[in-house]
Amino acid sequence: MMQALVEQAALDAQTIADQQRLLQTKDVSLQAKDIKIAALTHELAYYKRIRFSTKSEALAPLQRDVFEETWNTDISAIEAEVEQLQDDQPCDTVVRPKRPRAGRQPLPEHLPRIEHRHEPESCTCGKCGKDLVKIGEDVTEQLDVEPAKFFVHRHIRPQYACRACESVTAAPIPPAVIDGGLAAVGLLTWVMISKFLDHLPLYRLEQIAARDGVTLSRSTLADWVGRLGVALQPLADRLAWHLVQRDSLHADETPVPQLDPGNAKPRKPICGLSQ
Repeated sequence: MMQALVEQAALDAQTIADQQRLLQTKDVSLQAKDIKIAALTHELAYYKRIRFSTKSEALAPLQRDVFEETWNTDISAIEAEVEQLQDDQPCDTVVRPKRPRAGRQPLPEHLPRIEHRHEPESCTCGKCGKDLVKIGEDVTEQLDVEPAKFFVHRHIRPQYACRACESVTAAPIPPAVIDGGLAAVGLLTWVMISKFLDHLPLYRLEQIAARDGVTLSRSTLADWVGRLGVALQPLADRLAWHLVQRDSLHADETPVPQLDPGNAKPRKPICGLSQ
């Protein structure tokens, strides 16, 4: 009997020691998280002070936009990490409310909507077993985008023969911007918008197409751009005619640096006119 009591006491002492070590480990882990949260909170305040406080230094608009984009990215990343650490904290009595997202603008009405309906697993109440009755809907919207997707137009023109006169008849070839060219109108439009509106060089478009297994060499893209420029010249002439009919014209004569072959530094053409 005495031996059993001694063994039980030793077992209880071992259990208490294990529990104490576990509590010490948890205390150390919580303390480390508190330190990290404090450090992130301080870093977040520092970035917000840089982002929103008044500065005496004057920056160019484009340079300021680059810095603001980086600051917003850093602030969002720090806030998400702080929220994740706070969610891991044990809390038995008070539920921490989610921080509301302010400033979100409504999504444009012209965008197509793809509805995903999420119905309950059962049409009966999980508590009393009675049938459920629909009383409303909770609708949330998320903005999504479909990247550039390449596909092929296959034009099939059946050929028919006349046994009497031995002639062959087929539908005419559909008109194209570039006769006999590989690119359809949609692809040509994507190339022109990406190059001249989004300022993407042709080698980047070549890389985008290569990710989908489509081979578009820069020489081919440059050839398309040149041919489209000739095809769109009547439209450009018409727009220029409308411009000169106005009482006044405005032009941006800001010099734009250009790469000078053979020199390491770019040169600035006079009055922004390229040579």
